[in-house]
Amino acid sequence: MFGAFCFVNKGQRNGEFAKKHLLKDEAANFIGSDSSCITNRKVKAAQSELGTQILADFEETFPAQGSKKSGGPSIVLRDACLVANVLDPRIKQEIIKKFIRQHLSEYLVLFQENQDVAWLDKIDRRYAWIKRQLVDYEEKYGRMFPEEWCMTERIAVEFCHITRTELAKLMRTRAREIEVKLLLFAIQRTTNFEGLLAKRFSGCTLNDGPGQKKTETPLEPTNPFLEDESGEDNISEKDEDLDRPKKPKAPDNPFHGIVSKCFEPHLYVYIESQDKNLGELIDRFVADFRAQGPPKSGTDEGGAVLPSCADLFVYYKKCMVQCSQLSTGEPMIALSTIFQKYLREYAWKILSGNLPKTSTNSGGLTISSLLKEKEGEVAKFTMEELCLICSILSTAEYCLATTQQLEEKLKEKVDKSLMERINLSGEMDTFSTVISNSIQLLVQDLDAACDPALTAMSKMPWQSVEHVGDQSPYVTSVIMHIKQNVPIIRDNLASTRKYFTQFCIKFTNSFIPKFINHLFRCKPISMVGAEQLLLDTHSLKTILLDLPSIGSQVVRKAPASYTKIVVKGMTRAEMILKVVMAPHEPSVVFVDNYIKLLADSNPETFQKILDMKGLKRSEQSTMLELFRQRLPTPPSGPDGGPSLSFSAPTPEQESSRIRKLEKLIKKRIQ
Repeated sequence: MFGAFCFVNKGQRNGEFAKKHLLKDEAANFIGSDSSCITNRKVKAAQSELGTQILADFEETFPAQGSKKSGGPSIVLRDACLVANVLDPRIKQEIIKKFIRQHLSEYLVLFQENQDVAWLDKIDRRYAWIKRQLVDYEEKYGRMFPEEWCMTERIAVEFCHITRTELAKLMRTRAREIEVKLLLFAIQRTTNFEGLLAKRFSGCTLNDGPGQKKTETPLEPTNPFLEDESGEDNISEKDEDLDRPKKPKAPDNPFHGIVSKCFEPHLYVYIESQDKNLGELIDRFVADFRAQGPPKSGTDEGGAVLPSCADLFVYYKKCMVQCSQLSTGEPMIALSTIFQKYLREYAWKILSGNLPKTSTNSGGLTISSLLKEKEGEVAKFTMEELCLICSILSTAEYCLATTQQLEEKLKEKVDKSLMERINLSGEMDTFSTVISNSIQLLVQDLDAACDPALTAMSKMPWQSVEHVGDQSPYVTSVIMHIKQNVPIIRDNLASTRKYFTQFCIKFTNSFIPKFINHLFRCKPISMVGAEQLLLDTHSLKTILLDLPSIGSQVVRKAPASYTKIVVKGMTRAEMILKVVMAPHEPSVVFVDNYIKLLADSNPETFQKILDMKGLKRSEQSTMLELFRQRLPTPPSGPDGGPSLSFSAPTPEQESSRIRKLEKLIKKRIQ
């Protein structure tokens, strides 16, 4: 009843509407009679007849078939809409439905399936048509319907529903005619149109809320891909988009997919096309690398990231933007699978496939040829090959970091329910493997170059050395190879310092144990020979400590982790030689000194020391028995098992012993 009274007040303020509708008997009785006298049945009957009359008036003005009546909107129809607001909601819904259907009837005729303009290549004409219709509606009928009915938005939404249905039916019929370029063209134009809708309308009618009032403040552009589209033509060669700080996320576009959803079943055409294009791109990268060759040493290209990897990720960015504009569902998962496939192919065909191969023909060198070799003839890899390895390493590092960013971007684009299916960790592991293999090649190359020098050391007649001189030729050879390789590697890994540090650590961890093993082969050794070896060991220790900055104009302090490895390993080598230099009589003192200096309870190591001293087997047996007896009794560990430990000499004690040894060597030289 309250609604009816509202209607009366509005009807009294509108003369024309009263002349036409309020003169009817039931309506007049409804207005003039006291509310207490009107039965509920009569009120409903009056409302029903009034609604029927309003619908008839709209049908007369806007017939379902044929042209719109030339008279157009009128004050009577505007007032009728106000009345419909307080009648049964079905009256209002029927008015809206009939008006929109009549307003879009021309569209169904112009763009029916058999018309040339209906196909995807002319999809722009559909959106141009509705834009003109909306402008025409605003000019002619904008004031006829109440603002809260949001009629302009309703017309646009119904147009979208019709268009999606018609396009889906058309594409099913002509599926074989859909090509990638045509599909992308239609997708682009459609998503652009959906973005325009988001700028113009609030989307309140999408949730079937006809009573909601359109927000007065226009929304910001809400197409989630507008940012990517605007920069699509200006994508840099270095995929800077993946590195840019994230902008505040725009609100979701309520109209996204309202038309473009119809293209999703046909996205396989796009995915297959990208699969083919990426395969051709990888093949082109391989051909270009073979034609251009590795980066030239001594140039800015040496050690630089290969340009092909930036090209690959730029293409990935473009594909991701295009696909996400259409669907954030399964097609994005399919695309990420394609990305994974070609990330692996790039890693193996472009990176691992172009790493230089190691040779095994370095065993024929003699001591004399080693000492007579010219600088640069020993290293297995040429300078160009070293630069190539560094370049591949740097490229793999770039790919590793960018793949991680790509995974994050894909997860941002895909539906939340599918985020867990985006996983590029396997591809990141592949690039990590390339990095490890590259570092290992650099280590093996320098290690192999030093092998002949260590072999020469172990074959020298150390028992015949008569005086201590300068560093031995094998030390000079090792230093030469270090000075030859390390500056090249350091300069070409300038942008990846952590991997240069890894190279230094891995080389030292490989070289020092190998040096100690060759040291045990130097037998027998005289006192003077041991002193010469100790001097050589100290020289190698010094060069290894300086290895990270050797040949550099800028001297940087070596990382503490690296220095610790060198000091620990080379100090052990020095202690071995000090034990060899010590007299073996009395035996107890010798054994105790060995245990104190080396802190090694392994009898095999002790026997190697005895071999270096040149003791006879009978003497060795006695010493070994004494060694076993003199080993300190290991205290029981927490679990009841033996726990053997020795107190190593303090750094101050070691420093004092080294200084005494250096003084001794200098006296002998004088």
